[in-house]
Amino acid sequence: MARTAARAVGMDRVATTPTRHPSSCKRRPSALPTRPAPTMDNVSGIGCVSIQCSAISTVQKIRLAENSILHTFWIVLFGLIASLWIIQGMRAGVGMACLPWLTDAPPLSPGGAPLVSVIFAARDEAEKLPGAIATLLAQDYPQFEVVAVNDRSKDQTPAILHEFERAKPNLKVIDIANLPPGWLGKPHALVAGFEQSQGEWLVFTDADVHFAPDVLRRAVALAQDRQWDHLTLLASVEMRGFWEITAITYFSLGFIIGNEPWQASNPRSGRYVGVGAFQLVRRAAYEKSGGHRRLRMDVIEDMKLGKLMKMAGLRSGVAVAQEMVRVRWHSGLRNVIRGVTKNMFAAVHYNALFALAAMALPLIMSVLPFFGLAFATGLARIFAGIAVGAAVLIHTGMIWTTEASPLYGFTHPLGAVIFSWMLARSAIATLLRGGVVWRDTFYPLEELRKGLV
Repeated sequence: MARTAARAVGMDRVATTPTRHPSSCKRRPSALPTRPAPTMDNVSGIGCVSIQCSAISTVQKIRLAENSILHTFWIVLFGLIASLWIIQGMRAGVGMACLPWLTDAPPLSPGGAPLVSVIFAARDEAEKLPGAIATLLAQDYPQFEVVAVNDRSKDQTPAILHEFERAKPNLKVIDIANLPPGWLGKPHALVAGFEQSQGEWLVFTDADVHFAPDVLRRAVALAQDRQWDHLTLLASVEMRGFWEITAITYFSLGFIIGNEPWQASNPRSGRYVGVGAFQLVRRAAYEKSGGHRRLRMDVIEDMKLGKLMKMAGLRSGVAVAQEMVRVRWHSGLRNVIRGVTKNMFAAVHYNALFALAAMALPLIMSVLPFFGLAFATGLARIFAGIAVGAAVLIHTGMIWTTEASPLYGFTHPLGAVIFSWMLARSAIATLLRGGVVWRDTFYPLEELRKGLV
């Protein structure tokens, strides 16, 4: 029994002792541990991450596409602006260089000089009138007369005119007390002056314009030599102070680019120019065109006289007078803005949509490129820089012939903002008033629109 029990215990020990298999000590387990089996939560999490990555990728692609489209838009826009400045600048440079200068025109010889009648209207011009009329009466032209029309003045203008009349036999003064219905004051006064004139040639000017002594001799000689029926002189504008120079130089640049004076003498072109400081017209041509009678309700009657000449098939021309004809247009920026309030809305035919477009154009052409130069990138920035350079260069070139510093060319964007505000103010004031106030007289907008030529 004892032996049997011992045998059982031995077998039990053998059974519980681990079995050792002969193997190498470098042998790895046949099966490595694995990660836990994926649950449903793990699967859904992986799906969400995948979807989020896909969504982010899509958004990034959209943003890249949008940025690409926007960048392309700025490239095209600034490229177009730069091209327009370069093209118009070249055209203006060549065109203005082709205009004759009055100083280059030989003066008319005394023999056989036709009679010239100089006509101007004056309303409350006592401050500027004495100096201007003195230069006008000092012309060295062989035979000329001056017809001065006092248009309902309330200051010392009538007294000044009649005092000069007593001293100068070739000066005739006409006094107007009342303005008939359907007329603007200035066209009415000029027609009254024309009716009292006798000259074969007529000169329409303003009461504040200063003439060099030989202006008439050179102007008549130039018109006869070119066989022009109508000659407009581009006068020199006296400018003082930063803001006045900034506003007037940009206004002058807009006038040159917008009206292309060099095209006025081209019979095939619809361009026309008329400047209130000096317009020389053959009497027969003035009568054929209808003259200021057709402009009785047109605020910008000086420009429209040039238009009438082209419409009548007459020959018109422009010359550069510079210092030979000078005018102090308006004193200070505030007066410059006030002075054009009656004109600028009329220039766009009293049309609000045209006014908005005309306001936006200077901002797009003259202001936006400066922002592009500062904030754009790549090719858009390069084109914006070209546009800025061209605009400033053209502006500087235009200023070069004046007494102002060429550095005012860098005020280009500021001048554009002022120009747009001038037009906006003119449109707003005219629409709110329902008309235009000119020299203390109100003219209804409906009548002004009907009187446009």
